Amino acid sequence: MAITRRDFIGIAGAAGTGLLSGCMTAGTRRKPNVIVVFADQWRASAMGYAGNPDVKTPNFDAFRNESIDFVNATSVCPVCSPARASMLTGKYPLNHGVFVNDVHLEDDEYSIADHFSAHGYQTAYIGKWHLDGRGRSAYIPPQGRQGFGFWQALECSHNYNHSPYYDNNNQERKLWEGYDAFDQTEHAISYIRENRDRPFMLWMSWGPPHSPYQQAPEAFRKMYDPEEVTLRPNLPGRPDEFQMTLNWDPELGDSLQKARTYLAGYYAHCSALDACFGKLRRAVQSMGLDDNTIIVFTSDHGDMLGSHGLWHKQQPYDESACVPFLMKAPGAAGRIEPSPINTPDIMPTLCGLCGLPVPGSVEGRDYTPLVQGLPFKAEPSLIANYHAFGQCPATNGGKEWRGIRTEQYTYVRDLNGPWLLFDNLVDPCQLNNLVDAPEQLGLRQQLDQILNRKLAATRDTFSDGMDYVRKWGYEVDETGTVSYLP
Repeated sequence: MAITRRDFIGIAGAAGTGLLSGCMTAGTRRKPNVIVVFADQWRASAMGYAGNPDVKTPNFDAFRNESIDFVNATSVCPVCSPARASMLTGKYPLNHGVFVNDVHLEDDEYSIADHFSAHGYQTAYIGKWHLDGRGRSAYIPPQGRQGFGFWQALECSHNYNHSPYYDNNNQERKLWEGYDAFDQTEHAISYIRENRDRPFMLWMSWGPPHSPYQQAPEAFRKMYDPEEVTLRPNLPGRPDEFQMTLNWDPELGDSLQKARTYLAGYYAHCSALDACFGKLRRAVQSMGLDDNTIIVFTSDHGDMLGSHGLWHKQQPYDESACVPFLMKAPGAAGRIEPSPINTPDIMPTLCGLCGLPVPGSVEGRDYTPLVQGLPFKAEPSLIANYHAFGQCPATNGGKEWRGIRTEQYTYVRDLNGPWLLFDNLVDPCQLNNLVDAPEQLGLRQQLDQILNRKLAATRDTFSDGMDYVRKWGYEVDETGTVSYLP
């Protein structure tokens, strides 16, 4: 039976300090602090350390040298709300119910903030939320904050230079000063300074580099000339190969020019956030907290940006499904880690590293042994799109799919059967679909069996997306899909 917030709060303290392990030893040092920084729609390849020849991310590059770099990290469902709900609950989307955007994560879900609060942590959330589902600008009352104490957040806005938020229980909207990520970072540093004498867990959620791509500060936009941006080999060269999507801007000209313009703006956002991250890191170091603070940087999902003729997310290709994942933990040596790690694994791993028991409601795995260099057998990650909606509706080629991402392969089925098979080591841009290759039949069957086991373990019947919409009682619009909220 799933444990809810109400069930667990009363018994959480029973673990006591005697169970603490990982980054601390009971009675010898205080619990480690936790800082989770995540950006909206940052694909794994958009980092200097990842070999990208264009994007400038010197602070992340330096951080990577002292972190574990999970090079095969994935988004369980590459779209905002489902991934965020899985981050906070450690559950798969069909089991917490947020498998589309703009729906409500039930108040009694037991979250990582509930758990850490019950074990003596101060908890804070700053930035974009996107889990309330009752209006993108609506005030979110305390019971809708999933256990976070300190609160400076808004459901969703993509106007990064005129960005509102609610300050704790003040129901009057405030505005972040200037480019919102800059001010959010300043507030995060202030929070850390005010709470540095007691264990804290801080989540900071930046809206960029999600579109609009032309809103980064001018100094960062000047760093990138669209005509000099490198295009990935999987970006089609003819306009007629591109899907015309909801965000198509005819003033940008043909699709190659659109991709160049969007990439330049996207990278400007990335560099602006890199500057923010560098400032945050220096602040943590200057306060003497670095040796006892776990720091994670990741994203909810990636961004296609024209690769394979597609835009935005909700796709199984690496540009959409793979995310950066850097983790710095006390006592863990920096290294490149090829083992797959998935969104539901974040909560249990942070619990394990802080010596907290993993709640029974959690479906992800605790990667603490792997982080600490101990024997650990990782599993392929399940990736999925449960309903064709929003920016990727069925009317625009969107579809339901389920897949797995291993260290080497991506294998995906849609409702009609096997769809994609890529050898990502040989073919990193996923140009050669092997799904119908006779010589790969045995491999495909092996991967299909792994996918079936993953679906069974997460109680996923892989039905038409509307079956799940009806099960959860979500409203649909005139197009027959769950609509985005204003």
